[in-house]
Amino acid sequence: MDRKTLTAAVLAAACAFPALAADNPNPLTASPTWDSLREDVTGMAGPVAPANGLFTVEAPYRAEDAATVPIHIVQQDPSLRIETATVVIDENPAPVAGAFRFSPAMAPLDFEMRVRVNQYSNIRVIAGTPQGLRMDGRFVKASGGCSAPATKDPEKALAGLGQMKLRLFGDPPAISTPRREAQILVRHPNYSGLQRDQITQLFIPAHFIDHLEVWQGDEMLFSMDGGISISENPSFRFSYTDNGAPALAVKATDTEGNRFETVLPKAGG
Repeated sequence: MDRKTLTAAVLAAACAFPALAADNPNPLTASPTWDSLREDVTGMAGPVAPANGLFTVEAPYRAEDAATVPIHIVQQDPSLRIETATVVIDENPAPVAGAFRFSPAMAPLDFEMRVRVNQYSNIRVIAGTPQGLRMDGRFVKASGGCSAPATKDPEKALAGLGQMKLRLFGDPPAISTPRREAQILVRHPNYSGLQRDQITQLFIPAHFIDHLEVWQGDEMLFSMDGGISISENPSFRFSYTDNGAPALAVKATDTEGNRFETVLPKAGG
């Protein structure tokens, strides 16, 4: 086969499967690590059922910053509610980044967060539904995220510890379609225990947010039990059904026993 014929064949093959390339550009890969983790994480000896159109996980194939890798969970099929989600980064020192619980107001789920990735790894989301567990994820090329300095100045990293901010996007929701998009930001270095003080070169002890809840009035929108893989200054962007409460309340604790609670008014959002 001459070069011209070979080129034409390659182009024809590429054109024959465009949907495959576009729809699944970055799938989960085989992972002996996950095989050893799966039963501890899910309680199941066998494989977890794939998401199969219930939801997808969006994550960069090659991360710009291994310490702040965005993960976006987007639900496509609203007929089955996602009640929980466990985010697992196979090759991280502590693979379970966070375990989340969602209220009905979060359905259909549209949820984004940032994590640390320590080496090339699958990032997977195991969603709990009334019909059992479903899983989707992506393979991400990143390294050093768990040991990357939170900031060059430890004192600066701890300044304003626990301060919170609310961002609202778009116009206030109409009564007929009360969906709203919001972002909660929490100031905290979330030390992993693998970072070094840039002056002394000694390891900084692990110190991170281990539990967080977001409420609107008497309704909890979501909760998180987190570990060292959640990024510095945690950020959660999500859509939810607004129940008319004038504010969102955030309650959090960290591994040193600190408690943070802030009421964030929606006015002006």
